[in-house]
Amino acid sequence: MSEKILSIFIDESGDFGPYETHAPYYLVSMVLHNQNIDISENIKVFDSHLSNLGYQHHAIHTGPLIRRESVYANDFVEERKRLFNALFNFARKLDFQYSYIKVKKIECPDVITMTSKISKALADILRNNENFWNGFDKLIIYYDNGQIELTKILTSVFNTLYTHVEFRKARPIDYKLFQVADLICTIELLAEKAETNSFSHSELEFFGNIREFKKNYLKHIKKKTL
Repeated sequence: MSEKILSIFIDESGDFGPYETHAPYYLVSMVLHNQNIDISENIKVFDSHLSNLGYQHHAIHTGPLIRRESVYANDFVEERKRLFNALFNFARKLDFQYSYIKVKKIECPDVITMTSKISKALADILRNNENFWNGFDKLIIYYDNGQIELTKILTSVFNTLYTHVEFRKARPIDYKLFQVADLICTIELLAEKAETNSFSHSELEFFGNIREFKKNYLKHIKKKTL
């Protein structure tokens, strides 16, 4: 009988720097995929869709996509929405679950406090879903090691609570589920902004209004919460 392996793709939004009004949260997303569930056909369809949109071999970064930044600076809103929807519909049709950590940076006067809050939140997720994690023979964590502080937290907490953990450095371009983790970060941050009616001009232009965002995007993604 083959091993039952859980892939865990991790992405973050924000940094460990001081609180800033335009970025009040630090968020970590974890996309959880049972490797026994074949998603190769989903990936094939997604790749074909991206190629048709003129973005072959491209890793979608949803934040810059919405804000019309980076490689998307010259793309019109309808072009960017088509690209966003390609990733969103890919994620919506996949069989996966996710969990996330959200920290209010205003409550973290220093890196030590922030590290403590993230570590505790991660430990709580692992303990509260202990049967889920123990249902797998191996946990493989994929992260790009983009932030050394988060890398240390992940290795410390996972290795403290579980022995069947393996860490792999990964790039978004190589793993579609890494891009889904990026999407989750963006949607969960937008969900927080929706509660305070604080969408930016670019976000309103992109999604129409908060009600449409909740109806067309947030509702579908929330169904996949662990």
